[in-house]
Amino acid sequence: MPHDQHRGLLLSWIAVLLVLHQADLESALADEKVSISTAQMEKHDVLLHTVTSPYQAGETQIRILLPRERKTEDKLRVLYILPVEAGNGQRWGDPVAEIVKHDLHNQHRLICVFPTFSALPWYADHPHDFTIRQESYFTKVVVPFVEQAYPADATPGGRLLVGFSKSGYGAYSLLLRHPELFSKAAAWDAPLMVAQPNKYGMGPIFGTQENFEKYRVTSLLKNRAPLLQKSPRLILTGYGGFQQQHTAAHALMDELKIKHLYRDGPQREHSWNSGWLPEAVGLLLELR
Repeated sequence: MPHDQHRGLLLSWIAVLLVLHQADLESALADEKVSISTAQMEKHDVLLHTVTSPYQAGETQIRILLPRERKTEDKLRVLYILPVEAGNGQRWGDPVAEIVKHDLHNQHRLICVFPTFSALPWYADHPHDFTIRQESYFTKVVVPFVEQAYPADATPGGRLLVGFSKSGYGAYSLLLRHPELFSKAAAWDAPLMVAQPNKYGMGPIFGTQENFEKYRVTSLLKNRAPLLQKSPRLILTGYGGFQQQHTAAHALMDELKIKHLYRDGPQREHSWNSGWLPEAVGLLLELR
């Protein structure tokens, strides 16, 4: 099929979906005063939605990448690719380009979702600043919108999380805090063992040590251990600069008898584009 024809069919299909689901979307989002635009096409057939929400300061965005092969009745797994920077920052690489480069959305027939956040994303709700409610924004706006507007598998088994560095931390904390919502999470080169919000831009997001404790991965692992001992739901792959954090997290999970997949290396550049993402996604999809 010629590319222009494919783009035209894709936009038509999205328009039909949005019309079909508009009443559900308006009902679901009315109480939160959330506004989400219709899709605009970007390069690589990425669909861009602009969002205004009381959970974030100013506009944010949700990008969607759909697999080419799909049927109307299909319900597809959703891979949430969690950002490490505020807005559309690309200091640490471009996750959209990496997914496209390796054709992961088509290879695995995934809906790939790339949300943005107005502040540095640590996937927490600030205790006092109501425009820094990153956890609430993701779980109450991003996930429900994707599942209303797109042919997503709206079960825990259909919701997958992947990230690195602070978003690897976020992938773990989101799953551990919401084990009934998400099924699996993969982290690469993430500071999972941090004990205080005093580095990597954590302070302004968590606000206080007391609030940070609610999201502290080591504590969450201990609290959730009984839920994670039957089948692996957590993946920990190679590293860039956080090898010691990974080996310590792996040892803790072993001590707690938490089933997980672990890869000690290889060492790569601390970036989306250093080659680690295909393995992490593949491992997420291999877990049963």
